[in-house]
Amino acid sequence: MAKLNGKPEIFHSIQGEGKSLGQPSIFIRLSLCNLYCVWCDTDYTWNWENTNFRHNNDSNRSYKKFSKKEMIISLSASDIMDIISGINCKNLVITGGEPMVQHKELLSFFQLVKSQNNRAGYKIEFETNGTIIPSPELDELTDQYNVSVKLVNSGIPESVRIKPEAIRFYSSNNKSNFKFVVDDLNDLGEIQDLARQFHIDDDKIYLMPQGITQTELKKKQGWLVEVCKERNFNYTDRMHIHIFGNKRGV
Repeated sequence: MAKLNGKPEIFHSIQGEGKSLGQPSIFIRLSLCNLYCVWCDTDYTWNWENTNFRHNNDSNRSYKKFSKKEMIISLSASDIMDIISGINCKNLVITGGEPMVQHKELLSFFQLVKSQNNRAGYKIEFETNGTIIPSPELDELTDQYNVSVKLVNSGIPESVRIKPEAIRFYSSNNKSNFKFVVDDLNDLGEIQDLARQFHIDDDKIYLMPQGITQTELKKKQGWLVEVCKERNFNYTDRMHIHIFGNKRGV
């Protein structure tokens, strides 16, 4: 079984971030995560009741942690296939949470998607924080990794968010690109250090402003674009925020 949060959250939209920006995609959002970023905008996939995780929304008096029971539903590989086969789109984005937490459970779904009987030509993208190495079987069926290694600005200790063996796997895999969430100029030195340490090529690096509103993103767009021009990194926005706002299922 692959566990999906909520209704479940499988939706047809446009990829708003990274290398595939603007591409029509089917998003399959999985619950559960092994990290707990303070600015996470999908905290309903991991910030459960009776946990001690910090979040930027803690200052909002109306904010409450989420019921794990209410946010998770279990679907079989065939259940998911039935849903996506009715959508006129062939790019699948497996996201979360951290989908690699359930990479063993996902294998049967991927095998079904890529099976000889299914000639639909699906492409599979993973959104991952780069801390977990997929099995060789899952890697063979995956077309693209969008790796978002977390920085100090995530509020997570380095020993938890930086797993050298896993990052080396992704940096040496030609299916990978790296998306870094940038809060301010102080993040750039950290990004360059990671790129040097793990031999990540500049053309595989995408810098994305941290923010969940148009106003927050616009404050950082101008100077971050100039940084990308200067250092030959790619700039990526959060296009879905500008189009739909900070909403689920879009």
